[in-house]
Amino acid sequence: MALNSTQIMTGAGSPRELPVAKRTPKMLRRLRQHGLIIVLALVFLFPLLVMVSTALKAPQDVFSSPPSLIPSEWTFDNFTKAFEQIPVWRYLGNTMLVAGLSVLGTVLACPLVAYALSKVKWAGAKPLFIMVLATMMLPPQVTLIPLFLIWNGLGATNTYLPLVVPAFLGTPFFIFLIRQFLMNVPDDLLEAARLDGASELRTYATIVLPIARPAIVTAAVFQFVWAWTDFLNPLIYLNDESTYTLSIGLYAFFGENDVAWGPLMAACTMFTLPALIIFLIGQKFFIGGISAGAIK
Repeated sequence: MALNSTQIMTGAGSPRELPVAKRTPKMLRRLRQHGLIIVLALVFLFPLLVMVSTALKAPQDVFSSPPSLIPSEWTFDNFTKAFEQIPVWRYLGNTMLVAGLSVLGTVLACPLVAYALSKVKWAGAKPLFIMVLATMMLPPQVTLIPLFLIWNGLGATNTYLPLVVPAFLGTPFFIFLIRQFLMNVPDDLLEAARLDGASELRTYATIVLPIARPAIVTAAVFQFVWAWTDFLNPLIYLNDESTYTLSIGLYAFFGENDVAWGPLMAACTMFTLPALIIFLIGQKFFIGGISAGAIK
């Protein structure tokens, strides 16, 4: 028999209702928890709501008094003006290229390195993993100038190489995340495949990769959002306007149209939407990957 939340099973199998004195504190505790979650959600959603609301307002309503999230006159003219004032499609294509290649590099490199550091027995695995952890402690500002000098010496500035190639060499945080996930995979499973004659690469491709899919998707979602919203690296390495990503394009748009808040918020909405969609699509794997890594 299905039991509701106010019933528990006794030793004889018959339901027994919780006393009212015990149910009331439990309900109050749940109400407080849900109330706190709703308040926090509204706090974090408020900037997003203001951005979308401003993008849909007529110019005279942007700074109306008293302020209101609901436009008195709904309009999509701000999106049209944004497309007229900045080359949104070109910036969008550049950003998609950088983000897509960064995700591809992460998906190819990080699981392979994580597998070598977690499931392949060799002498250098532990020292190399410690080195990977050590690189996570370095603030990116420390390596900013040396990396720029290296890429400039290679003649790769004003190209996408400095933004994409590091992902193909492995990102320490994602290597750590996937390695922690793979540590939960039983060694006996991999040993059985090896005893059946499977090579190391085949074991990795047919057994490890499918099992590690939640962690890999998590790394891909992280990498996409980071590459999509990256502002500092494109600002340093890209000088030609035709190569700008959306983050740099919006910065230039803000400098040239600092009073056109409607089109600016419309451009920001278009900038935010793809990252939000990717996050929502990968949410299921994202939470599973994070949870599995945290358990270990």
